[in-house]
Amino acid sequence: SKETSSDTMREKEKMKILISWELQRYDGWYNNLLHHSCGSVGARLLRLLPANYADGVYQALQEPRVPNARQLSNAVARGPSGLPSRRNTTVLAVFFGFHVLLDIVGTEKPGCPAEFLNIRIPSGDPVFDPAGTGDVVLPFQRIHWAVETGQSPNSPREQTNEVTGWLDGSSIYGPSHSWSDALRSFSGGQLASGPGRRLPRETDGRIPMWKALDPSTGQGGPQGIYDLGSAWGNENRFLQAESIAWFRYHNHLATALAQEHPTWSDEDIFQHARKRVIATFQSIVLYEWLPTLLGTRIPEYKGYQQHLDPSLSPEFVVAAGQFLATMLPPGIYKRGPKCQFQKVPGPNGSFPAVRLCNSYWSRESTGLQQAEDVDVDNLLLGMTSQIAEQEDNIVVEDLQDYWYGPLKYSRTDYVASWLQRGRDLGLPTYNQARERFGLEPLQNWSDLAPHLEQQVLEKIAALYANNTAGLELLPGGMLETDSSLFSVIILDQFVRLRDGDRFWFENTKNGLFTVEETREIRNTTFHDVLAAVTYADPTDLQPHVFVWSEGDPCPQPQQLTAQHLPSCTPMMVLDYFEGSGAGFGIIIVVLCCLPLVTLFVAWIVAVFRKRDFKKLQKKQSTSVRREVTGEAIHGEVALSVLQWLLKVLDWRGSVLRSISLKAHQRVEVILSSNKGNKALLLKSPKEYDLVLLFSEEAERSSFIGKLRGYLEESNLDLHISEMKEQSLMKWAVTQEQRKQILETFFRHLFAQVLEIDRSNAGELNFESSQKAKESLTCELSRAEFAEALGLKAHSMFVDSMFSLADKDGNGYISFREFLDILVVFMKGGTPNFYASLCRSFIEISNNCLSRDQAEQVTESMFRASGFQDRDELTWEDFHYMLRDHDSELRFTQLCIKGVPEVLKQNLHNRVSFIKKKELKGPKSGHHSHIWLAKPQNDPSPLVFARVNQYQLHLYTEAQRKKYQQNKVQQKIQEFKRFVENYRRHIICVVLFSAITAGVFVERAYYYAFASPSTGIAQTTFVGIIISRGSAASISFMYSYILLTMCRNLITVLRETFLNHYIPFDAAVDFHRWVAMAALIFSVLHTAGHIVNVYIFSVTPLSILSCLFPSVFVNDGSQLPQKYYWWFFQTIPGMTGVLLLVILAVMYVFATHHFRRVSFQGFWITHHLYVLLYVLVIIHGSYALIQQPRFYIYFIIPALIYSADKLLSLSRKKVEISVMKAELLPSGVTHLQFQRPQDFDYKSGQWVRIACVALGTTEYHPFTLTSAPHEDTLSLHIRAVGPWTTRLRELYSPESLTLVGKLPKLYLDGPFGEGHQEWNKFEVSVLVGGGIGVTPFASILKDLVFKSSISSKLLCKKIYFIWVTRTQRQFEWLADIIREVEEADRNDLVSVHIYITQLAEKFDLRTTMLYICERHFQKVLNKSLFTGLRSITHFGRPPFIPFFNSLQEVHPEVQKIGVFSCGPPGMTKSVEKACQQLNKKDQTYFAHHYENF
Repeated sequence: SKETSSDTMREKEKMKILISWELQRYDGWYNNLLHHSCGSVGARLLRLLPANYADGVYQALQEPRVPNARQLSNAVARGPSGLPSRRNTTVLAVFFGFHVLLDIVGTEKPGCPAEFLNIRIPSGDPVFDPAGTGDVVLPFQRIHWAVETGQSPNSPREQTNEVTGWLDGSSIYGPSHSWSDALRSFSGGQLASGPGRRLPRETDGRIPMWKALDPSTGQGGPQGIYDLGSAWGNENRFLQAESIAWFRYHNHLATALAQEHPTWSDEDIFQHARKRVIATFQSIVLYEWLPTLLGTRIPEYKGYQQHLDPSLSPEFVVAAGQFLATMLPPGIYKRGPKCQFQKVPGPNGSFPAVRLCNSYWSRESTGLQQAEDVDVDNLLLGMTSQIAEQEDNIVVEDLQDYWYGPLKYSRTDYVASWLQRGRDLGLPTYNQARERFGLEPLQNWSDLAPHLEQQVLEKIAALYANNTAGLELLPGGMLETDSSLFSVIILDQFVRLRDGDRFWFENTKNGLFTVEETREIRNTTFHDVLAAVTYADPTDLQPHVFVWSEGDPCPQPQQLTAQHLPSCTPMMVLDYFEGSGAGFGIIIVVLCCLPLVTLFVAWIVAVFRKRDFKKLQKKQSTSVRREVTGEAIHGEVALSVLQWLLKVLDWRGSVLRSISLKAHQRVEVILSSNKGNKALLLKSPKEYDLVLLFSEEAERSSFIGKLRGYLEESNLDLHISEMKEQSLMKWAVTQEQRKQILETFFRHLFAQVLEIDRSNAGELNFESSQKAKESLTCELSRAEFAEALGLKAHSMFVDSMFSLADKDGNGYISFREFLDILVVFMKGGTPNFYASLCRSFIEISNNCLSRDQAEQVTESMFRASGFQDRDELTWEDFHYMLRDHDSELRFTQLCIKGVPEVLKQNLHNRVSFIKKKELKGPKSGHHSHIWLAKPQNDPSPLVFARVNQYQLHLYTEAQRKKYQQNKVQQKIQEFKRFVENYRRHIICVVLFSAITAGVFVERAYYYAFASPSTGIAQTTFVGIIISRGSAASISFMYSYILLTMCRNLITVLRETFLNHYIPFDAAVDFHRWVAMAALIFSVLHTAGHIVNVYIFSVTPLSILSCLFPSVFVNDGSQLPQKYYWWFFQTIPGMTGVLLLVILAVMYVFATHHFRRVSFQGFWITHHLYVLLYVLVIIHGSYALIQQPRFYIYFIIPALIYSADKLLSLSRKKVEISVMKAELLPSGVTHLQFQRPQDFDYKSGQWVRIACVALGTTEYHPFTLTSAPHEDTLSLHIRAVGPWTTRLRELYSPESLTLVGKLPKLYLDGPFGEGHQEWNKFEVSVLVGGGIGVTPFASILKDLVFKSSISSKLLCKKIYFIWVTRTQRQFEWLADIIREVEEADRNDLVSVHIYITQLAEKFDLRTTMLYICERHFQKVLNKSLFTGLRSITHFGRPPFIPFFNSLQEVHPEVQKIGVFSCGPPGMTKSVEKACQQLNKKDQTYFAHHYENF
């Protein structure tokens, strides 16, 4: 290591000795030690005269204040080519001049944000608008400027130079140290070369070389583009050859130095060679090229002048470029070392020279790739022999009409572009510039260019309105006969560059060269350089290569004109979006279909979940009743024929169906004749048919044989026929078809009994006359007769009625038999008949009565009416017996099963006619009325209906005055009550919406008008304001939606004063609302970005590099990235697509339907929120358009949510022992488990549980049914889904026998909800539907307990309404109510039970049930159905009359709390009732509800 260290020290010492001078920086800094940035990369141009802008600040002069650029170009620069230079200047001198400009001028870079001074093409322009549309506009982009300028008249816009402003060889070595390092080979001091070592490397992207498209072929890419010191060095093949000559010259000197000094390092050789090359370049430029170009003598060098500003002026930039452009010929010769001028192959043969217009950014393999070095030599030698165009105003068409174009146009006008460039730079007028340089200003137009035709001058004068003061610098300088203005500007600039350069080779004080070396450099000419770098002998080149004089070697064949050369390729307009439309459309369709795909996936999941759930239910069920349809019996069956009955049995031996054969003369069997001959149809004329599917034909044949044997023994015929299985299935009468037949049967039956027009009873309309015949000859079985009456098949009443009606004893009732029994039923019967009717209705109660009690009730009804000794009762006697229930019977309708559902009188039914008919019969004081009503737009047959349906009034004594109020007042009152009820919700929603809208508007406004000038608003105004505004709204919403899921925080806060201002109970609803709003903004955000992607896909690279400088570098190619790059190859694009997928999955699985079908799917997909937030953070962190801002909104809610989640996790880890598990009827599982320490809760609160045995990841919410004073916690869980069904199975006796102990639970909670507010109202109404009664079980027990210990309660009365399909559904609640009734000493609780299953229609059956229930309650003071003191009703609760009556019963109460929990239909009914009553300015009903 010591040796290595000493070697390093020696190298450093040697370096100090070998490089004894100050190395000139590559970026031009610190050349001037007083003004360090002078002449550096990025330095401002130096204005020689004040800026000439339209507004004095930055706005360029445009039409009509100045002429149209294209028109001016045609007037000034149009003319014949082929005129030689007056001074015989060679083409080599012209392209050498362009190379010199590359070394000191770099103003081509477009400015940001992109600004345009587009060139409008006059209609009918022969090159650019031959069709005469007048719509052609050539784009022209303004160049880069110093951002701190252009803000005020005191600081007008100043442009910057992107290369060094010194003659320091930056066109050879690059304008930065890194650029230079990338050009070097770091071996032998050489610049890196290609395979042949005579050419630079082709660019590989490490150096930002300009790679504009070849306008003649449209080709792009790095092929044919070499790594050079100037980004624009490959602009054309001739400028490229000049650059390669200097590349070779450096390597030539480096090779010589390496041979002369073999011990020198690579750095030594490189820096020595670089120093010598730069000095040689400076000498040739100032002392050989410039005098030749200008034809003037250069002032002597008098030493370095530190206080002289050498900065480039915009006047020089324009003057030098245009001066050289007028000398460019339309083509360039190629010649060999011995004066062989070469033919150039073209599209239609060979040509004498290379056409200039087809050589811009050339990628063609024309020798540069095969014999590259020879081709470069040939071009250099050809340019030394060729005389340039004359120094005049004329510019060849290769530049004026076919210069390579900007953006999507392949061609443009060079002169017009430079005219616009002069206006962009704010150049002074022609006269101002002449005065600045001591020249006489122009007084009249004839003095400007006496050599020009008068018509040309008149044309130019007309364009400037004959105002010589308005003539611009560029056209004025071009029109001069002697180019005096351009010459003085160019000379002034180069002299300042020389005298102000501290590193100038002649400056003896910089220590670069000795006097001898300086003299040697001054004597080195470009002839020497070319002789060193080409194959040519020095004698093959004239001594002064910038001028060709008579007698010099290799004169040109002729002065070239356009006629000698191939035609220029015409202009093409690129379509950046070409070929992308279909793909872009497909992506949009796919994105739009994401929800549909997710919906399809969710549907598949739902199908599988339903299938698994059904399997689970079948597995759990101990006895499965099979549904026997008329089309087929699925599963294994057995058939038993005994005593004229054909019985269908399942595999357990249970009877699925019995078919009587007694009344059949013959049995008709139809066999299938295809699909394996497995189907059999057994026709049952008086019932629906039986279809059997056998496993094979042999099995069917065996069955037919046995059936035939039995029928022969029973003297019955068997008729067998065949048809195809499809026809057989169609021929079979199904249960549904049988119902249709019975429906028509009943219609025509009642049409005869009640004397209704037959047309109103409905006509038969079946597929075949055979089925029509069947319906007319239809007979009812005992089961169908019982079902029609809604009674049990073997009840007393059905037995007696059926026996009475079945006169022929065939086991069926015909049309005539039923008609006769109806007449008996209407006109009278025996007391036993009506007693059996009452007993039959009592039978279908809950069997709470013993048979003696039932008899007692029935006899008491007869005794109370004095009919105990009567032999016969008429209908009127029966009516009198039920006189206390006259109002109920008055609205009775005959609604037998099969008759269509009654027409309900509502606002939507318009009645075409209403008739009142009295039923014929004995006169009486009471009549039962039948009302006939038919809506005009209802095509269904006329049926019997009540106009005013009977409604149950809980408080009939509360007579109310009719409340009169007009509709406007009602609407106002309704609105006032709505605001009163939901004022907290409204304030929170409005506040949240205002913040969301605010952040949207702020970001939208910022990017539209106030953002730093990037140009993005001008590029995609609509897309950017929509995408950025919605992004801010999404960031806010997706952040603060987390707070709605902080259950522990909400439970704590709802007990504070904040609950008066924030509706914490609506957290879940607010969560859904925010989620839907966020989804809308997400779609809006996506739509905005789709617009952006399209616009960015058709936006040139020069603009994109301004918009996204960290992503794009403007390399001149102008080709933007394709649409799919934005979607799938950028971080924002990929994460955006993934976010859309996640959102689609989360939202679809969170819908109500899929949440019910597959809660596990909802649970799993909703946990994708973690991935959602990760992707949102990544999505914004790429900072494509703006710096990340999501954290501003996200940090605080995320911290709060994390703390809340950690609290829940700490609880979830504790296992809770289950102390008791019961399987109750209706699929309810009762779990009683230990109460954790410090577990405080209120009645009505809920918890989340997970079962250890079922997996701990899936938590489900359930309301506690235990009261806070109890030592244990209890839940009543109904098995309605897979998880609850598996839980029930887990706690079944069979499972517990296998496990041996009760599985434990994980508990999370308690959490608060609106039901716990019940004790804050003097009067509360609790409405529970189905399993929704669970919170009220806890509340009722809590209330009675507090009352029993004389606890101080605000609540004085509670009305509990229990709505259930059947009282057997939730018998466990009946037990709780019974406990409440026994403990309720203060009559705090009033319970009303509504059983809906028995009273879907208010028919005769329901009315009789209601009468029996009321009578039984009167006699025994308990419900016939529940055995409770609570009143049992049949039907749905009439909420509006009930709430109405509460206002009278409790007139002193200003606000009544209504709490409902159950299915959405029920809670909506409660909500509508509350809204209806809140329209009135009386007692206010505050409704809190929860759906399940």
